Amino acid sequence: MTVYTIALPAGLRLLNSNQRPHHHDRARLTKALRDAAMEAVSEHTALMQALAAAKPGPLFQRAHVLGILRPPSARRADPANWYPSFKAAVDGLVDAGLLADDDHTRLVGPDMRLGEKVKGGQLVLIVRGLAAGEDPLCSVEVAA
Repeated sequence: MTVYTIALPAGLRLLNSNQRPHHHDRARLTKALRDAAMEAVSEHTALMQALAAAKPGPLFQRAHVLGILRPPSARRADPANWYPSFKAAVDGLVDAGLLADDDHTRLVGPDMRLGEKVKGGQLVLIVRGLAAGEDPLCSVEVAA
């Protein structure tokens, strides 16, 4: 299946699991991330063409999302702490029509990884469609 790379703008304020913002601030940041993901999809020409061809339904019945945190500095980081930001961005992908929903039957991930540093920090989502029953980790050997 086709793979799409969706880069949110660098410098967006991100949500971290270690933060405890006021619920109004958290909602505002979540909306900003969700909207940024939707806008990034709308600016991706190939993705918009694929969405138009898939209408009236979603582009993918199932997909795997690899989320890459490109931090603002080279310090050690735990990408999983940025899950609230990745979740908001994935919700934006659903809003944009890539998936009907982000439940376990339709979405694998987001699997979070650390990328190269970028001034201001950045989230990048790599979305790959999956066939029915396909497991994106099927080629991974698990040690006993």
